[in-house]
Amino acid sequence: MEKRRILIIAADVLLGQQLDDQLRAYGFELIHSDADDFLKALSEQRPDVVLACSYHRRIEDCLQGVRQIRRQDRSVPIIMLTRFSSESRAIAAFRAGVDDYYKIPFPSRALLTSIWKHAGAHLMSSVGRTEADRRSCRLPCPVIIGQSRAIQEIKSYLRRVAVTDSTVFITGETGTGKEIAAEMVHCSSSRRDRPFVRINCAAIPDELAESEIFGHEMGAFTGAVATKAGKFEQADGGSVLLDEIGDMCTFTQAKILRTIERKEVSRLGGKNTFPVDVRVIAATNRNPEDLMSEGKFRKDLFYRLNVAQVQLPPLRERKEDIPYLLQHFISIYNQKFGRQVEGFSDEALNYLLSYSWPGNVRELKNLVEVAFINMPSHRISVVDLPRAYQKKLKDTEGLPQNERDRLLATLFATNWNKSKTARELHWSRMTVYRKIEKYRLKKNCPRIRHSGKRTPDTRSQGNSCLN
Repeated sequence: MEKRRILIIAADVLLGQQLDDQLRAYGFELIHSDADDFLKALSEQRPDVVLACSYHRRIEDCLQGVRQIRRQDRSVPIIMLTRFSSESRAIAAFRAGVDDYYKIPFPSRALLTSIWKHAGAHLMSSVGRTEADRRSCRLPCPVIIGQSRAIQEIKSYLRRVAVTDSTVFITGETGTGKEIAAEMVHCSSSRRDRPFVRINCAAIPDELAESEIFGHEMGAFTGAVATKAGKFEQADGGSVLLDEIGDMCTFTQAKILRTIERKEVSRLGGKNTFPVDVRVIAATNRNPEDLMSEGKFRKDLFYRLNVAQVQLPPLRERKEDIPYLLQHFISIYNQKFGRQVEGFSDEALNYLLSYSWPGNVRELKNLVEVAFINMPSHRISVVDLPRAYQKKLKDTEGLPQNERDRLLATLFATNWNKSKTARELHWSRMTVYRKIEKYRLKKNCPRIRHSGKRTPDTRSQGNSCLN
């Protein structure tokens, strides 16, 4: 089976090596080039994705290269990486023909996902590819990590929704996993072999939104040197995620509504319409009702999108999932940093259970990564955490005031021994059992051994997919 080919155009040797190290492990065939021979490599190697890297303040040279690629090949996806970024540079890059854009240092998982997505879309549109090739570009399906009752119910609902092809509206605070929930819907649907295209509505400037989402014809505006298909066309047959749709201007919302209802798009500067078959998944971290009352969200679009609604709970409302999340992130960073960390100390875990986590799962993941950077021993203790977090966590010293959190922290401290928990809380054992049922708590305290195997009390639990 043919590997996906990536052409890396980078004058900086260290950056090229960094990309090589990160991408080769995922089975990509990498082709390195510089500013002198990239067009020859493009013609001879026929890559599935081009990574154009600009490491200096002068970005025009890189943009000129992008324009040259577009004159030679209108369909190959181009992802731009730049050390110096600004809104004006991003606009110039997209107008030159770039499909995605990241500032160095870039988020590794986001870049990898973008590469898979664009490689898959290019593969689907290429002539002479086999069905096995098409299936090979399928995105790895992530799973929301957690065994709490709330998360179990959400995962079950997402799987049921996936097979219906209905529009999905996902709400939840920043960092709760809305994008992962959207990927779960796509990967569990009949569209899983087709593209999954993300549109970050908050990141696209208003003046670029129409061109990026619906495409443009050559000459539609200054710098439009080639016809470009928009995100909806790229996702034809698959799914579109309208991420942070609450930040999209109402003009573009109206065009989105028209596209959904008529199942067709019209490119900027074009006279014709093109039929599209896409499943729409929308997500926002804002309250749609508030946005509508403020006139920032069209009611007709909301009611068109709000068919299957999913509300993701914040981490502070499912703290019993924190050990599972910690186990998952420790596994990731053990592999990344070549360590053999087993877990967190009991003291550190109690602090983490007491903290409110305003940044939700994303904040927890970042904390684990920083702890690894501090080179912990086999167990991460409080002193391995950043000083700012040590102060935050120690400000919560003592048991939480909230009854649910107080019960949960005590259960973890006693390894879910109900008799010891009752004594610590000065409750009867029956009260402990009633409270566990009332707050829908489940025993959940995974550990990691050096071998990566779980202890007997955690067998058959947990998830290995990325969060």
